[in-house]
Amino acid sequence: MGGPGSMPPKNFFAALFDFSFSGFATFTFVKILYILGMIFIGLAYVGYVVFFFNVNVGAGLLVLIVGAVFALFALAFLRLSLEFYYAVARMSEDIHNRR
Repeated sequence: MGGPGSMPPKNFFAALFDFSFSGFATFTFVKILYILGMIFIGLAYVGYVVFFFNVNVGAGLLVLIVGAVFALFALAFLRLSLEFYYAVARMSEDIHNRR
C-alpha cells in the first residue's frame, strides 16, 4: 500500500511496529479508533448522567436528554473525522500505485 508491490500490515500490532513504513496503518487503526471512541463517548455520557442525577434530578433529566443528542453529534463528528483520514490515506495509496 505504500508503493507498487508493497504489502499492507496484517494486524494492529504489525501496523504499529512497522518501522519501514511500507504500508499505511490508517486502514488498520480506523476501526480500532472508532470502537474506542464509541466506548469513550458512551462511558462519558453515562458518567455525566450519573453525576448529574446525584447532584439534582432535574439536572440529571436534562443531561439525559441533551447529553444523548450531544453524544450522537460527537459520534458523528468522530466518524466523519476518521472517514476523512481514511479517504486521504486511500487517495495517497492510489497516487502511489499510479507511479
